[in-house]
Amino acid sequence: MSRTVADDLVAVLVQAGVRRVYGLVGDSLNALSDAIRRSGGAVNGGLDWVHVHNEEAAAFAASAEAQLTGRLAVCAGSCGPGNTHLIQGVMDAHRSGAPVLALASHIASRQIGTGFFQETKPEALFAQASHYCELVSQPAQLTRVARLAIQNAVGRAGAGVLVLPGDLLAADSPGPVPPSAAPAARPLPAPREDEVDELAARINAAGTVAIFAGIGCAGAREEVLALAERINAPIGHTLRGKDVLQHDNPYDVGMTGLLGYGACYRALHEADLVLLLGTDFPYDEFLPGRDTVQIDLDPARLGRRTPLVQGIAADVALTLRAVLPKIDQCSDRTFLDEMLRQTRRSIERTVKPYSHDVLRLRPIHPEYVASVVDELADDDAVFTVDTGMCCTWAARYLTPNGRRRILGSFVHGSMANALPMAIGAQVAQPGRQVVSLSGDGGLAMLLGELLTVKTHRLPVKVVTFNNSSLGMVRLEMMVAGDPPFETDHDEVDYAALAAAAGFHTRRVTDPAELPAAAAAVLGHQGPALLDVVTTADALEVPTHLTVAEAKGFALSLGKTVLNGGLGQVLALARTNLRNIPRP
Repeated sequence: MSRTVADDLVAVLVQAGVRRVYGLVGDSLNALSDAIRRSGGAVNGGLDWVHVHNEEAAAFAASAEAQLTGRLAVCAGSCGPGNTHLIQGVMDAHRSGAPVLALASHIASRQIGTGFFQETKPEALFAQASHYCELVSQPAQLTRVARLAIQNAVGRAGAGVLVLPGDLLAADSPGPVPPSAAPAARPLPAPREDEVDELAARINAAGTVAIFAGIGCAGAREEVLALAERINAPIGHTLRGKDVLQHDNPYDVGMTGLLGYGACYRALHEADLVLLLGTDFPYDEFLPGRDTVQIDLDPARLGRRTPLVQGIAADVALTLRAVLPKIDQCSDRTFLDEMLRQTRRSIERTVKPYSHDVLRLRPIHPEYVASVVDELADDDAVFTVDTGMCCTWAARYLTPNGRRRILGSFVHGSMANALPMAIGAQVAQPGRQVVSLSGDGGLAMLLGELLTVKTHRLPVKVVTFNNSSLGMVRLEMMVAGDPPFETDHDEVDYAALAAAAGFHTRRVTDPAELPAAAAAVLGHQGPALLDVVTTADALEVPTHLTVAEAKGFALSLGKTVLNGGLGQVLALARTNLRNIPRP
């Protein structure tokens, strides 16, 4: 068989360090999937194909691999519906800054523009979900355009998309693919000296400083802690920054925002100067809106959440290394110690009570599930977290230690991300324990990926918070003053469904049985699922609640009573007596 353009693409990907492609085969991808088959697999210097059951899952899996390893990951979708499925996960990868290349195949070249069967316009479809999206229309273009897509994905941290007509992939190769160097990581710009001097002057002039840090501090942990030590500053963190900054951190004051706990909100609002380090935290109502300095690699992020007194487009670690020698040592710990005391009180009041003394509570409290899993999971476990209430339990109950990782759709906020992300994490790092914290709504949405886990014999552990409800949407309705509507659904035995797919399973309704069941599932050598029936009445209440939100919640309770739902209100009160807000 003569060499094809698809073979050239495989060669370019192998040169870029890619080992696998996640996807679902289809007619417009036939030439590519056959080229991958003939490449002999990663062990022979070629590529593996990781079959999934929905292209959306392929992109989520690639996103998780890229975030976990820091290297380029690849997913593929066939023309038309394959692309429209694929785009959800590609958008998530792009917004998360994960270097992912999406191979979007297209209808035959001669049919483009005719309204042909399954025709879309992928260049327009993926434009918002990528740094680079180009149609390859000639075989001679392939190598150069593919490398440009890779360079954009890696160098700019996000998605690159190649639109590939099926007939072009099957066409004869124009010639050998010469090797070519490519960027291995995003460039790290250093700050200007005048910016460093201004930053030092602002910090030295401030009586109190609070730090709020995100995933952009992944390579700057030691510098952030050194800065906090020098100026006695409390450190708050985002959910994406949790596994970077929370562990072994004597300055930690928790999180702000909807998932918040501790004294982070108070620290940010009471400090004379706030430093936003490597975070694009979107909830501006939780930020003080004054006296703020922001440091971020991307200049487009500076000031888009809050007004700034200074913005620095540079790497956080390089900036802090430059400014530390210019900062005076602060001896006054009054502000820091008060924030630490407030954090301790907050955790004891709002976090610990819900994971202790719970053996009499049925349905089981989800907080207890999270705390048990946290205690039993491996020290280097990778947790993938569904959007919604699972994010709350991960934020408040998972304990980072410098080796664990927490991945989720924390920017795009898509449902159903946890299971396919667990697939990508497990494929990329087969020796690690990977735990998917799945809401029953998210699990139901991409339930077929249980078959993917079984097909590839991945030892993924799925923990299902089974409350027969879309919990976060339910809470949002109540905060808006509306009784929950269409958020609850029939009870489903996910353990039975997973067992039919070949999983080792345990279903738990009695909290006394949870530790043993969790240990059995986490210790199983193959795919395993823990199905825990939890209460839908567990509330996620942030550390700061506006008067309007409290009034809305109270109004919702009143409407529920008037509609004959007194029992629902009483059940909610019994479950969350300490947390029900009052206007």
